[in-house]
Amino acid sequence: MQVDFYQLSRDPVDKVLPAIAARVLDGGGRLLVVAGNDDRLAAVSQGLWSAGPESFLAHGRAGEGREAIQPILLSHDCEAANGARFVALADGVWRDEALAFERAFYFFDAETIEGARAAWRMVSKADGLTPRFWRQDGRRWVQGP
Repeated sequence: MQVDFYQLSRDPVDKVLPAIAARVLDGGGRLLVVAGNDDRLAAVSQGLWSAGPESFLAHGRAGEGREAIQPILLSHDCEAANGARFVALADGVWRDEALAFERAFYFFDAETIEGARAAWRMVSKADGLTPRFWRQDGRRWVQGP
């Protein structure tokens, strides 16, 4: 299982996550986006609505019904009611339940960097897990330290 760590230094998660979500959908996958508070989920939702010049990424919120048909489901927990194999942890909080997915995207910033360091150490030592680190370099993402 692969865990991608994304260090947000230039753009907030609601500006970054839509591009990753679009790649997941383009590959035929479904995505679960997890954040512990409604404000973060609302910001991500807005980012998904304005993902491109004339496009949006279809999504819904857990608890609003029809979760099973949502290509992207926004939720407070890691229960993939939409059958997602991919999970995005959008609030800088690591959740061990993410390890049940095929791939996890873990977004963190300066405020949540200590939790990300602890998660990196855990993932790096675990059998069967492959961590990758991504950082912003201007408008691009580069892999590495």
